[in-house]
Amino acid sequence: MERKALAVAEGKAPMKKVRFLKVTGAEKELDEKVIERARMLAGLKGYVTNLPVESVPATQVISAYHDLWQVEASFRMTKSDLRAMPIFHREKDSIDAHLTVVFAALAIGRHLQELTGWPLKRLIKSLEALRASRVLINGEERTFDAHVPADLESVVKTLLEGH
Repeated sequence: MERKALAVAEGKAPMKKVRFLKVTGAEKELDEKVIERARMLAGLKGYVTNLPVESVPATQVISAYHDLWQVEASFRMTKSDLRAMPIFHREKDSIDAHLTVVFAALAIGRHLQELTGWPLKRLIKSLEALRASRVLINGEERTFDAHVPADLESVVKTLLEGH
């Protein structure tokens, strides 16, 4: 645990900010207090929530925390994936509406990823190329269906199944 600090204190490693090292002027030594506290807390993890203990069991809180990576992954989507740009709002209603749209887009994006198994960026890029059209020629309406590439057929079928 304190290996890096000891190497710096002995002059075997370059000085960087080291967690367990106490520097006083030119003097470097291990910070035994910090090391002892770290040893005492090693392996412990705490969860803080605003949910009442009576209504939500600890196991449910821990389970929700373990799923947090999915929420974080959603927020790592690039702005270009959703074609989002910074928008500045001053009114509470505008801010609420904007956040609602952004969260809805994130939720839909995550749902589509889970449904198809495709990354959102690839899905959007592939689907936006599909175009179908309805044209009126000499009073007769004609429909031209989109050409769906073979690799996209199963994805389109999956997306259409629930509708």
